[in-house]
Amino acid sequence: MVRVPVDPSTDASAPFWARPADELVRQLGSTSGGLAMAEAEARLRSGGPNALGRKGGHPALAAFARQFRSPLVLILIFAAVVSAFVGEGSEATIIALIVLASCVLSFTQEYGASRAMEALTARIARKASVRRDGTETQVAVEDIVPGDIILLSAGNLIPADGVLLEARDCNVSESALTGETFPVVKAPGLSAPDAQIGGRGNAVFTGTSVRSGTATMLAVRTGQHTEFAAIAATITRNAPETEFARGVRRFGYLMTEVMLVIVILVFFANLLLERPPIDSLLFSLALAVGLTPELLPAIISVTLARGARTMAAGGVIVRRLDAVENLGSMDLLCTDKTGTLTEGVIHLDACMDPNGAASEPVRLWALLNATLQTGMANPLDEAIAAGRRDDDDLGPYAKIDEVPYDFIRKRLSVVVRQSGEDEDLLICKGAVRNVIEACSTVGEGTQNHPLDAERAKAIDEKVREWSMQGYRVLGVAIRRLPRQDRPGRADETGLTFAGFLLFLDPPKAGMAETLKALAARGIRIKMISGDNRYVAVHLAETIGLSHRNVLTGSELARLTKEALLARLARTDIFAEIDPNQKERIIAALRRRGHVVGYLGDGINDAPALHEADIGISVDGAADVAREAADMILLERDLGVVLHGVDDGRATFANTMKYIAITTSANFGNMISMAIASLFLPFLPLLAPQILLNNLLSDLPSLAIATDRVDAEQTRTPRHWDIFYVRRFMVAFGLVSSVFDMITFGFLILLAGATEQIFQTGWFLESLITELAIVMIVRTRKPFWKSRPSRLLSWLTLVVGVLAIAIPFLPGADWFGFVPLPAPIMAGLIAITLAYLAASEATKSWFFARERQHARHRPPRQTSRS
Repeated sequence: MVRVPVDPSTDASAPFWARPADELVRQLGSTSGGLAMAEAEARLRSGGPNALGRKGGHPALAAFARQFRSPLVLILIFAAVVSAFVGEGSEATIIALIVLASCVLSFTQEYGASRAMEALTARIARKASVRRDGTETQVAVEDIVPGDIILLSAGNLIPADGVLLEARDCNVSESALTGETFPVVKAPGLSAPDAQIGGRGNAVFTGTSVRSGTATMLAVRTGQHTEFAAIAATITRNAPETEFARGVRRFGYLMTEVMLVIVILVFFANLLLERPPIDSLLFSLALAVGLTPELLPAIISVTLARGARTMAAGGVIVRRLDAVENLGSMDLLCTDKTGTLTEGVIHLDACMDPNGAASEPVRLWALLNATLQTGMANPLDEAIAAGRRDDDDLGPYAKIDEVPYDFIRKRLSVVVRQSGEDEDLLICKGAVRNVIEACSTVGEGTQNHPLDAERAKAIDEKVREWSMQGYRVLGVAIRRLPRQDRPGRADETGLTFAGFLLFLDPPKAGMAETLKALAARGIRIKMISGDNRYVAVHLAETIGLSHRNVLTGSELARLTKEALLARLARTDIFAEIDPNQKERIIAALRRRGHVVGYLGDGINDAPALHEADIGISVDGAADVAREAADMILLERDLGVVLHGVDDGRATFANTMKYIAITTSANFGNMISMAIASLFLPFLPLLAPQILLNNLLSDLPSLAIATDRVDAEQTRTPRHWDIFYVRRFMVAFGLVSSVFDMITFGFLILLAGATEQIFQTGWFLESLITELAIVMIVRTRKPFWKSRPSRLLSWLTLVVGVLAIAIPFLPGADWFGFVPLPAPIMAGLIAITLAYLAASEATKSWFFARERQHARHRPPRQTSRS
């Protein structure tokens, strides 16, 4: 931090980090007790919410306008303009109406899905501690305004730009703004007006996070006026592409390649056959639309949003929609033990002196340390405070200072002053090994003895014995200090080891059954814990988790990248792991081809949550962990994850159903139509007929999100396979094309159909087959053994009845339809039934062949950005 040689208070134009904090407080109309609640609400109304990307306008109108930017819609608009230009006004009107109907349909689905997601994420809105009306209160981050006094502690995401008023061992990670990996020390003071972000040591900024210590800040800038907003406006921040999104993109490429080849060939072939150029162009463009799954984005959004709502009902809030299908693909879940494998309700079971005898002074010192510290809240301190008795009198003790917990020291010290005493007392509590590092003596009764190798070994043996019984053990040490104004970290040395705290966190009821259920779904559990190996192994034995091979943090630190990859397959438990090693473990597991989920809630879990394919945190976790996660558990329970996996796999299965429908009858029909156009003396369908066919056949697909999923499709992890899609398209597309040719032959050779009767008959047959094939390909079972959802069944039936009725309805002649004779109707029905029977037989053969190939397929490898 740079001291400015001039008094910046004389320059009102100086940036806030170069001006005295008390001047900023006065200028913003605030006080040490914060703003009045009424004043804060008035500022919120006038200045707007503390959020990025909140611009004026109507989001619904913007979403509707986006529908018309689709390349397929632009192609249709071009076709309508061409029709109007050549005098085909009725055809242009029909195309325009179909375009409008398709866009309205897509808009209602996508906009509804986005609103549903907004409602879900509002349930886990981030809050911050601020002073309002002189008292500390929790407010939504979006409600913070300039002038608010904000209280920060380890794990908090900083919600606004501002200056520090107070700080204690405050280290802030600014990597989101500067790219700097290491935390920066922050303290009140002044910085140079021209200092870059990394050099403003007295200021903190939105999007950064507190890694350790505590602080009080004054909010100066919020929302769109922050440094984070300015940077975000100049760069595109894209999340890494998921496996599912990559699969959808490749499918789009595949369909585009097929579409371009067919459309170009058909257009020029029709020109060579001396067909009218305009009719040939419109037919080719309509064929392009018919070949393309234009509702795929809307159906994916609806399906994923419905999956997110289903998961929310089960206690899982999805923050990113792609996470729904990623959870279904997960085959490995890494988790800590506390609160996930255990009850998470930690009890202080005993307070012992160094000899293992119950100690009342150790209990009192632990109680003072836990109740007076103001840093990061944690369940161990809560357990200590919960054991406070009515006769515990802490009144004579006053806190002088504290050295907050951090993940390097792994200990927390509080300095207290007792009335009537000449000396202050430093009380240190933390991991036994880390507390011992700061000790030089051991207290035994009223005597202190040197901490030699023999006593250190005796302490280690006690910790090991208790750990093997399932206890988590902390150490307590003390030091008498002469009274001073600012004791600090330098005084955390030469301590006297005072004793042990034994905590018990029993295994969660039913955990063994949950682990078996996850294993039955192809998901393995690996425990990653900071606790010692004996506690981790004891828990694993209790709940039936594999524990034959344990890798400790010290052993991991000595492994090369290749050696770690080799050890992973046979390692069941990672114990005594430092927070920065978690990300390395997750990355290595992904390199081995696993789809990895990580469940964490701590400050240093954020990198591992980012690295995992699916990051899972819990409501109440540290801000940085919640923001890094893809989904939030409202209840920390692997049973909730289990239901989420089933929901994710069901969502994936329903999305793939639309792909199957598009690549079976729809694809086959359009290919057949392209071929028929080369041999018939007229176009097999007019452009408006193709577009109407495409619109009506897509309507039932909007109910795919509600469809039932066979239990077999949720038993194993699901992955996108473009080669499977291609094989499916060829197999079922060929069956569809064969029956299309049979239909052509029936209409031309047997029925002697005229142009209009042929087009009407072919429209009806192709639409009915596209509707009926949904019932075949939606399940891998025989279709009569798997019942579809009620909505899907009714929509299919209603559109089918409408298709049969269209030639008889008023306005049918606008599309060129005519009523069909009864013999032709009977023949088309017979062909349709034969097609469905053949498709059912093909399905049985295809999936039997796929199962056989799967048994001989090499292990799956992944490649992710």
